[in-house]
Amino acid sequence: MTATNFLISTLFDLYLMVIILRLWLQLARADFYNPFSQFVVKATQPVVGPLRRAIPSIGALDTATLLFAIVIAALKVITLNIIFGGGFPPIVPLVFASVGIFIGQVLSLVFWLLVIRAILSWVSQGNNPIEFVMHQLTEPLLAPIRKVLPAMGGLDLSVLVAILAIQFIRLLLGDIFGPFI
Repeated sequence: MTATNFLISTLFDLYLMVIILRLWLQLARADFYNPFSQFVVKATQPVVGPLRRAIPSIGALDTATLLFAIVIAALKVITLNIIFGGGFPPIVPLVFASVGIFIGQVLSLVFWLLVIRAILSWVSQGNNPIEFVMHQLTEPLLAPIRKVLPAMGGLDLSVLVAILAIQFIRLLLGDIFGPFI
């Protein structure tokens, strides 16, 4: 049963990360003509497109995409509960678990994008379209940290500080939401 749990959780989590990426790309006003951005849009458009016609955005926040992400998190909980004999979960714990999973995946995605950006900064020449999108997504998080940190002789420690802060927040939220973060 552990292998089944791993497979189902991984599939839901990966698609949830793609949905969160779409939401984040819109909030960061990233380049949507970038090949990476185009993949994210094409992977989510079949569901988000019709939802956007029915659910209006609130300012820069695409509420249709946000709702879709929460629904995918809820489907993950429902699927795992049904497969492992728990039946359909009660609605209040389901909503609580779905929001917890969503927040956990947002933090996980930010963590991995920062790690990938750090690795790309060591090996890339800066001409990669994926690196450009990573920069657009993570720079709003790193710029305030750089303003506070003193210059370290060419070393950029803002990524390290951001990763430590994200891990701290994940542990803190883990105490609130339990195993869903």
